[in-house]
Amino acid sequence: MLVAIQGIPGSFHHQVALNCFGKNAEIKGFRTFEEVAKSLSRGEAEFGVMAIENSIAGAILPNYELIDRYGLYIFDEYYLPISHNLMCQEGQTIHQIQEVRSHPMALLQCKQFFEQYPHISLIDDVDTATVAKRIAEEKLKGVAAIASKTAKEIYGLQFLAEDIQTVQHNFTRFILLQKDQPTQDFVPNKASLKVTIQHQKGSLANLLILMSEHDMDLSKIQSIPVIDNPWHYAFFIDAQFHSYLLYQQAIEKIKAQGSDVKIFGEYCSRK
Repeated sequence: MLVAIQGIPGSFHHQVALNCFGKNAEIKGFRTFEEVAKSLSRGEAEFGVMAIENSIAGAILPNYELIDRYGLYIFDEYYLPISHNLMCQEGQTIHQIQEVRSHPMALLQCKQFFEQYPHISLIDDVDTATVAKRIAEEKLKGVAAIASKTAKEIYGLQFLAEDIQTVQHNFTRFILLQKDQPTQDFVPNKASLKVTIQHQKGSLANLLILMSEHDMDLSKIQSIPVIDNPWHYAFFIDAQFHSYLLYQQAIEKIKAQGSDVKIFGEYCSRK
């Protein structure tokens, strides 16, 4: 089994892949989320792990677009509590650090911590664990990373501070992906959809009412413009439901109203 992730050993994606697929899984890291999507669409990887939203920073909309464009299928989700930790080469104090590098979302989630250290510059980088690895390999001084505790162990760094995220109850939702819809031996209670509605007055209101009438609880709705049709919009929707039959009836009625529905995945909620 080959599992595609964005990032390297020690990244949060790597941690989720280990938790979901086990230590015997072959995990291949890619530089970007699009490379992960391509590897799945080409059949080079069997499964993929992709962050889709964070409880503080919100949805990662470009990843929804990748799922749509590459025709991938969501078969499960995973919620990971995020622990951000400040680390550097051994023998330094935080007052000797001039730069902290990490993924932009990690920097955003720890911004309040650094208000007490105005001498430190916060610099966007490609990935949390990649910075930790670079500091270790190049023996960088005056530079620190925000990364996981696993990354600290893998790359032999020292902690300057632990759990520096502004909100301690910080979770990232990851989705598990594959190329084709699997054969299911369970009844799902959650779905991820893309709904493109008619450009008419009340279309969105009618959609929401219909879903509510069929006992669908929207946990997320995000609008995106339809690129080849200006001033028309589609919506990425995550919805939970108690009755799979009512959910199916809702989908058919939405289509009957003239909306286009694309199902990204039907699976069991893990929250």
